[in-house]
Amino acid sequence: MPLVLTFLGILALIFLIAFVKIDTFISFVLVSLAIGLASGMEVTAVGKSIQIGIGGTLGELVLIVGFGAMLGRLVAESGAAMRITNVLIKIFGVKNLRWGLALAGFIIGIPLFYNAGFIIVFPLIITIAASSGLPMMTVAVPMLAALSVAHGYLPPHPSPAAISGQLGANIGRTLIYGIIVSIPAIIIAGPIFGKTLTKYQPRIDRDLFKIRQIPDEELPGAGISFFVALLPVLLLTLTGPLKSVLPIGSFGHTIVTLLAEPYIGMLLSVLVAVYFLGIRRGLTMKAVMKDLEEAIKAASPVLLVIAGAGALKQIFIDSGTSKYIGEQLQGVDMSPLLLGWGIAAVIRVCVGSATVAGLTTVGIILPLIQNQTNVKPELMVLAIGSGSLMMSHLNDGGFWLFKEYFNLSIKETLQTWTVMETIVSIVGLFGVLALNLVV
Repeated sequence: MPLVLTFLGILALIFLIAFVKIDTFISFVLVSLAIGLASGMEVTAVGKSIQIGIGGTLGELVLIVGFGAMLGRLVAESGAAMRITNVLIKIFGVKNLRWGLALAGFIIGIPLFYNAGFIIVFPLIITIAASSGLPMMTVAVPMLAALSVAHGYLPPHPSPAAISGQLGANIGRTLIYGIIVSIPAIIIAGPIFGKTLTKYQPRIDRDLFKIRQIPDEELPGAGISFFVALLPVLLLTLTGPLKSVLPIGSFGHTIVTLLAEPYIGMLLSVLVAVYFLGIRRGLTMKAVMKDLEEAIKAASPVLLVIAGAGALKQIFIDSGTSKYIGEQLQGVDMSPLLLGWGIAAVIRVCVGSATVAGLTTVGIILPLIQNQTNVKPELMVLAIGSGSLMMSHLNDGGFWLFKEYFNLSIKETLQTWTVMETIVSIVGLFGVLALNLVV
């Protein structure tokens, strides 16, 4: 019965989100209520479980996602993203431009949410394609593949950060493994696949997308642009090893331990950005704070989706469904990493949202992780994350964003965007399985 309820619950979630078009958060709460009551839980217990699930899931994540949104906003509005792109184009030159754009997309994608990153790089893509003479799709796909990989694989992005928290994965280690797995995924889905797209000619209405251009002399310096964009990565990856080297109880160990907390690292990154990308460039504190307020508004819908997924996960646990599923999955002759990827991929294809796919999968796969000590939670985060990017099509907002901005037909979007996302997902899975053999 628990398996039937889980299956029906996921079908109901898909139906409510994809067909009835009910808000994703409301859909999660409705399905959570239905599964809880159908499982025999008391009404008060169901309500308590939903509250605990939402609170426990958001917790520290509100800080990470909130500060991440603020940092991304400052990087975008200041022109730091444009400076990073310009520098890498100059280094790589026209001949190797696609590789430089993939690297630029990855660096820009670390602090920026996908949709915000897309809006930022779109005018850069138009400008670069026009000045280099390269077909636009061969310029666009390397940047957007890198943005997509960062969104699906790497903390502090909402979905991988939330999955890390629920699986008990170390965020710093997840980030390191994620960067390793990202490299082949970006290379194959970006420059290599992008090079095959010369026949596609986007029909862009340039008057429709008038985005504020910042003169080159007003852009932040290259050093500070790279430093601010990469500061969260530096703090998350370096503090772990430093903490193990410094004597326990020493002042240095205390400071490094504090900085190793993801939300502290993100807060410090925001403060650095506020000064170097805001105040130091002549903006008033009021203007900078206004930008941060807008960033929080943009992050709110994502946090609600994560909260709803947390409620469903807790219902799975408190109703005994997770325990039952875990016991059944023990006998499945399949790599848990492959299973996690597969579940996420199926939900992604049905629902369209990578975040919903990733977080729904956690509630199903969690008991398997708890019962198997040989599965590294950090690799499971990446397996689920790569599965959640599988085969974006007509039910995904990212699909339509790409189609409408580049003014492609649905068939052309399927042949470019959908194939790119599928490559990112499959190569990500192979990367995780390969990394599992050596770590």
